[in-house]
Amino acid sequence: MKLTWNKNKGNKKRSLQQFPNLPFDQQDQEHGLSGTELEKNDDNNEHQEPFDAKQLALSFEAQGNNLAEDGKFREALGKWEAALNLRPENAVLHEQKAQVLLELGDAWNALKAATRATELEQSWAEAWITLGRAQLNFGEPDKAIESFERALAIKPDSEEARDDRQTALHLVKRRKQLHLSGLSNDANRFVVGDKTEVS
Repeated sequence: MKLTWNKNKGNKKRSLQQFPNLPFDQQDQEHGLSGTELEKNDDNNEHQEPFDAKQLALSFEAQGNNLAEDGKFREALGKWEAALNLRPENAVLHEQKAQVLLELGDAWNALKAATRATELEQSWAEAWITLGRAQLNFGEPDKAIESFERALAIKPDSEEARDDRQTALHLVKRRKQLHLSGLSNDANRFVVGDKTEVS
């Protein structure tokens, strides 16, 4: 199936009156003023309130927060992505995005979002905790321990960071025990199927 542009010449053009926020008036078009003349006239005229990216980003963030609280994680991500497009330096949004991605099982993107949050706000313990959790889910318990220790250095009374650090330490200890016992990635794996005995 081929999609083409509708070239129907019978289409009626919409009036510019329907779009009040355009930077020129219908009268200016009728009088044939050039772009520079329009800009001069525009400077003299009283403007409506200009596009406010911060307010729009805050609106998207609030909508995303409500969706996340309702368990609609994918929709929340969409709203937060829109807010991040307007305000990419918002560490809170990156951290929230990482938490939701962890809920959805997307450890790699959660790791990227949490890393960005810690780059933007290096003294925010919760961002380091979320990064540590993303690292754990991505299979990097050694890195996770470092992140939890950074969080504890910032906020020593954080029970979450302490508990998660213990979990990561346990995983590292368990991994060392497996290596010391002689298990490798290839040996001692279960094989599905019939086992034939050789005598």
